[in-house]
Amino acid sequence: MPGKVPPEELLEHVFGRAGTAGDDPSVIQGPADGEDAAAIAWPEGEGTLVVSSDPISLAASQVGRLGVHVACNDVAASGADPRWLTTVILLPSEESPLEEITEDVDAAAREVGASIVGGHSEYVDQLERPLVSLTAMGATDAFVPTGGAEPGDRVVLTKAAGIEGTAILAADFGDELGVDAAVRERAAEFLEEISVVPDGRVLREYATAMHDPTEGGVAAGLLELARASGVRIAVDRDAVPIRPETETLCGAADVDPLRIFGSGALLATVPDDAVDDCLAGLESAGIEAAAIGTVDEPADSSGFALELDGETIADPIRDDLYPLWEAADAAD
Repeated sequence: MPGKVPPEELLEHVFGRAGTAGDDPSVIQGPADGEDAAAIAWPEGEGTLVVSSDPISLAASQVGRLGVHVACNDVAASGADPRWLTTVILLPSEESPLEEITEDVDAAAREVGASIVGGHSEYVDQLERPLVSLTAMGATDAFVPTGGAEPGDRVVLTKAAGIEGTAILAADFGDELGVDAAVRERAAEFLEEISVVPDGRVLREYATAMHDPTEGGVAAGLLELARASGVRIAVDRDAVPIRPETETLCGAADVDPLRIFGSGALLATVPDDAVDDCLAGLESAGIEAAAIGTVDEPADSSGFALELDGETIADPIRDDLYPLWEAADAAD
C-alpha cells in the first residue's frame, strides 16, 4: 500500500546503514526514528560547501550503489571530497528490495568515506521500479567549476568512455544481445569503477574545469563543458579510450560508446604545460587517463561547440540507451 515505509522496516533496513555517520563527529543528528532533519557542525576552515542532487531509476541492478556514486561524483568533480549524504528511496511496493538498496547505499557511502545524515523512504504505487535520489555534500577550499575551461587548455579523460553504460547493457540487455557470457561478466564488474572521487583528488590540483559525463556519455559531457565555458572543444574519437567489452556490447546493441551513460570517467581541462604532470599524477594513483582533445576559441558568433572528428555538435545529445529501454517497454 502507498505511504511511508513503516518504522520497523526503517529500523531494520535504513537507520543502521548510515555510512560513516557513527564515526563522524560533525554529524550532530543523523537518521533516526521521528527525526525529520539532519544537523551537521560545519568544520572550521573547511572553505566552500559543494552540494549536488541526483535521482536514479533506470538501472535495474545496484540502484543504491549507483545512486551514491552518481551524486558523490558531482561533488568530486567540483574539487571537493563528498562527506555527507541524504537519501530518498521511493519503492513501487512492499515487495521491493529495500534491504538490498540500503545495503548497497551503506557500502558505497563507506567506500567514499561519506556519512548518510538523513532522507526519506516511501511506497509509491505509480512507480514501476525503485527510484533513489541522493544529495551529496562536501567541502573544498578550491572550487573547480564546469565552466572554467580556457582556450589553450587540453582535455583529459580518466578511465574510458561508456563505463556505466557498458555495465547497464550487460545487466539489462545482455541476454538478448547474444554477447558471450564472459564478456558480459567482465562488463558487469565495471560498476565497481563508477566512483571518480579518487580521480577528482588528483585532477583538482591541475584542472581549470571538471565535469563527469553521465547521461549522454562522454560526448554529452564534452558538450556540456563547452557550453558552460563558452568555448569550442575539439576531440579526435580515436584518442578516446574505449574498452574491448564496451566495443563488443555497443556493437551488438548498435549504440555509440561515446553516447551512453559515462559515469566512472571524469573529464577535465588542464593547462597545456601541466598535462604531463597531471597524467603522471593519475598514473601514480593507479588511474588510467588520456589527453583526448583541445580547448579553442569559439569558431564564430554561435559560441560553444563540440568538434568531434570534424563534426560540429551544438544541440543537446540524447543517450543511446533510452531507445533500447523504450523498445523493451513497448515489447512488454
